Amino acid sequence: MAINVNEVYTTVLSILNKEQRGYLTPYEFNKVATQVQLEIFESYFENLNQQLRLPENSSEYANRVKLLREKINYFETNGNLVVTLGAGDLSTLTTPLHRLGTIEYTNGNELPVTIQKTTRHDFNLVNRSKLTAPSLDWPIFYIEGDNIQIAPPINTTLGPMPPAQVVTVEYVRKPVDVEWVYTIGAVGQYVYDNVNSVDFEIDDVDQTELILKILAYAGVVVRDQEITQAAMSAALQQDQLEQS
Repeated sequence: MAINVNEVYTTVLSILNKEQRGYLTPYEFNKVATQVQLEIFESYFENLNQQLRLPENSSEYANRVKLLREKINYFETNGNLVVTLGAGDLSTLTTPLHRLGTIEYTNGNELPVTIQKTTRHDFNLVNRSKLTAPSLDWPIFYIEGDNIQIAPPINTTLGPMPPAQVVTVEYVRKPVDVEWVYTIGAVGQYVYDNVNSVDFEIDDVDQTELILKILAYAGVVVRDQEITQAAMSAALQQDQLEQS
């Protein structure tokens, strides 16, 4: 799945140097690479939305809906949310949390109950009505900033007796930042540190698009409009091919 960061960086440098276009420092590469990875990651959701509108393709290896879902599934994860007196703080999930999935409440050995998402306005209206008041069989929540408010109050800080209550958050995280780490060699050159470097997390089938988009940004960095236009044009053709 992962794309080796050194392979991408050396490829980009090779193309730039071959064309005598300039040089992209490790710092510049890391910033550009992280941004491009995020752009491609975001495109998974947009492309999936478009593909779902098209007639279904049942082919095993050419089903684009299936392939896009597999790419997104890699970033799906979950975590337990500590909630006290019905109010919980999502700050521990703020950094990786990108797209919220479902939130479930489990009381001991009972089957989990999905907590229904609502707006703050509807949350307040429901709580004011005796007929529609939420219960542990039908809990609700809304998110404001980094905080989540759940009703009725769910206390997950209980001990083992009675059984602890658990709120589980299913979500899609962002890819980690790319980093080409180096040490300084004997003659002052950059030496790749494969132990501490961080590879790309997006699918390896996107490596061509990844390199092209990095080259487009590299053209801006080295102030060469020609390489930016050429890379952007090639990347656009690649996008159209994948979506057609």
